[in-house]
Amino acid sequence: MTQSSQLHNTLAPLRNVMSFMTMLQRLEDRSSGLPGMGCFYGPSGFGKTMASIFAANQRRACLVQVKSVWTQKALCEAILEELGVKPEKVIYRMVDQIGQVLAQENIPLIIDEADFLVKKKMIEIVRDIYEASFVPVILIGEEALPGKLRQWERINSRMLERVAAEPLDEQDFALLMGIRCKGVTLEPDLQAAIKAASRGSARLIVNNLDTAQLCARTLGKSAISLSDLDRKGLHDGKAPDMRRFG
Repeated sequence: MTQSSQLHNTLAPLRNVMSFMTMLQRLEDRSSGLPGMGCFYGPSGFGKTMASIFAANQRRACLVQVKSVWTQKALCEAILEELGVKPEKVIYRMVDQIGQVLAQENIPLIIDEADFLVKKKMIEIVRDIYEASFVPVILIGEEALPGKLRQWERINSRMLERVAAEPLDEQDFALLMGIRCKGVTLEPDLQAAIKAASRGSARLIVNNLDTAQLCARTLGKSAISLSDLDRKGLHDGKAPDMRRFG
């Protein structure tokens, strides 16, 4: 139900982690009669999944990441596997199982890549699970997810919180630099180039910091600048142009 890692030490202060934790707390502490579902959304690479993993570890939540090929049955089986429960053979009984365990043990449910549930018109099963348990249920997806959920009134009306993941800021960058580049000083020009190439994406920042760390280790330097990267360059998330030969 939890994923053991260094996330507790490395991610807690990041702004999107704290935003996610605040939303989960709001859902857990909601007054009687208020809906208990939430939506955490934003562009790919902003650290939504990292935030959900941290929250799952901190709050003993059930976290599943939907696959594009999943059916309703596959979703239920994955949730029950995370809960350590042997699934029944039919879907409606699995939903009852999930609801019972979540309610009895007061376990929040976090569903990552929820866009696939909307695309495959499977999202109503999430409402069934919520109604069977009334524990906090958080859907995580891309920037358009809140708009997509408006098409499903019975889901949309149960949303108490909709929180947008934001680009990483200067404080986030400094934190990640201290974690990923221990013992290496990045000169101001390299820091500026990484920030520009990454455009606030946690994934790209981590990739570029690791590139800098590898470069420093290869060159045997304790401080590197942008010129030290030479041809290796920085990750900007863009696919390279097609090459032309002869």
